[in-house]
Amino acid sequence: MQAQFRSETKSSANGAKRTSGADRARIYKNKDELRELLFSCRGYFITAVIFSLAINLLYLAGPLYMLQVYDRVVSSGSMVTLLMLTILLLVAFAALAGLDLVRTRILARASIRLDQRMAGRVMAAIVDASLKTGTAKSQYLRDFDHVRQCITGVGIHALLDLPWAPIYIAVIFLLHPLLGAFALGAAILLILVALLNEWWVRGPLGEANEAGVRGYSFADMSLRNAEVVQAMGMLGGLLRRWSRDRDLALDRQLTASDRAAAMSSLIRFLRLSVQSIILGLGAYLVVERAVTVGSMFAAAILLGRAMQPVEQIVGAWRTVVSARSAYGRVGMLLKATPEPEPRLSLPRPAGNLSVENVSYMLHGSSRPILRAIEFQLAAGELLGVVGPSGAGKSTLARHIVGVLAPTAGSVRLDGADVSTWPRASFGCHVGYLPQDIELFADTVAANISRFQNGDDDKVIEAAKRASVHEMILRLPNGYETQVGEGGAILSGGYRQRIGLARAIYGNPSLVVLDEPSSNLDVDGDSALMDCLAQLKKAGTAVVIISHRPSTLGVADKILMIRDGAVELFGPRTEILARLTRPVAVPATPARSAES
Repeated sequence: MQAQFRSETKSSANGAKRTSGADRARIYKNKDELRELLFSCRGYFITAVIFSLAINLLYLAGPLYMLQVYDRVVSSGSMVTLLMLTILLLVAFAALAGLDLVRTRILARASIRLDQRMAGRVMAAIVDASLKTGTAKSQYLRDFDHVRQCITGVGIHALLDLPWAPIYIAVIFLLHPLLGAFALGAAILLILVALLNEWWVRGPLGEANEAGVRGYSFADMSLRNAEVVQAMGMLGGLLRRWSRDRDLALDRQLTASDRAAAMSSLIRFLRLSVQSIILGLGAYLVVERAVTVGSMFAAAILLGRAMQPVEQIVGAWRTVVSARSAYGRVGMLLKATPEPEPRLSLPRPAGNLSVENVSYMLHGSSRPILRAIEFQLAAGELLGVVGPSGAGKSTLARHIVGVLAPTAGSVRLDGADVSTWPRASFGCHVGYLPQDIELFADTVAANISRFQNGDDDKVIEAAKRASVHEMILRLPNGYETQVGEGGAILSGGYRQRIGLARAIYGNPSLVVLDEPSSNLDVDGDSALMDCLAQLKKAGTAVVIISHRPSTLGVADKILMIRDGAVELFGPRTEILARLTRPVAVPATPARSAES
């Protein structure tokens, strides 16, 4: 028994091993998350389909009522029969209205479920994609909302009702085969026209959607640089550039709208025509005594009901096509940024940093930004990174905090590769102050605490260590002051010092500061020096990129980068001595009097 158990366990382990590594990565990359999510909501959609069947069966109450009134009540003159038929009709219509209400509520809840389960994933994918491409596109959120809202629109109700149109045609066949054949031919004709509408509208509508997405992206970029636009009078040129995509989108939308309107009018003409012609055909059969008068009117009503979903779908086709395009864009985003696999949470690192032969090159570029960068930094040491503009210092900082993954080599914190470390747990041990400080539209306290539901004492402690506590208390609402989008209500120095407090919140093991003194005055510089001294005393490894000699004066080691490669690295005193060593100028021989 135990041997069998060991054998099964070993087999299970081997099976797990076979589905790990490259195979698991391939499965993650190829899976369609949106489709899987929609499939997980199948209970809602199956229930809506069942309700659609019941609703369409109850729609038969109207034609049956007319059939009985003309064929029984009018001929017999029985008021009791008329009363009972009317009561049954009202009960059926009340049930129909109730079922339609419940179906709408079911689809609305399916939409909410989609949002709850996928909106956060889409937002995370947008953040990951923005790190890879350098541009953030909120358009993907609008696309996801468009897909989600389409579930509750008119189009989805028409799509749910369309499969039950054969019920009405089958009932018409029961009234008379000739009427049924006419209804079937009319339904096929309208479906062919609807397919022609899809083919005719798809091209210009797709081009309009693509141009609209480009226009929204350009508008977002322009808003992020509003100060530059206004200061240098670029608005006119930007409007002309923005209008190029906008005008193209409007032109293709107009073409698609005209074509859709033409097809919708054609379908409406065909539907009204076949409804009237079936009355004429029914009248002929009444004259021939093949059917009753009630059957004639019932057939007209049934055919109108069978054709109604087709007309509704064509009317809502622009929305359906837009939702389909949005679905494709969101699906490609999720495939391009697959959800990370669950990983083991590592313990808090001591802060020993090792950069091992790191090289980085942008996709499609032949010139590397970083070339074989290598150095070590022990816990409690401070490294100053210097070099000319464009040397790759900020890119190195992004690699150290795991924002970018190197093309070759690795960055390790206590031996673990930072690019593969689970971001949620890794972020708790790392502080980062980028060169372009971005605060979020919330309170000062929320920004410092990184939006964690943490201890208020930690927020105040971080603010005090960054020497910004007293400054925050002088704000209108102290720590509860709303900073506005990007920290708009604060000065550059305020933002930089609050960003520093955020970087050191929670006593991280590694802190990376990119030009932390660029907006600071003398007092701010002094506060920064005090903060750096406290970090070193606490055993935190600190990497600071700066051009100020006062900042580099507290460094233990200095790394000089030029053209993406290490030019100098070593103890501060040694490197500063080499940097400040006077360069000998060769003497110029004196010219003779004759020359």
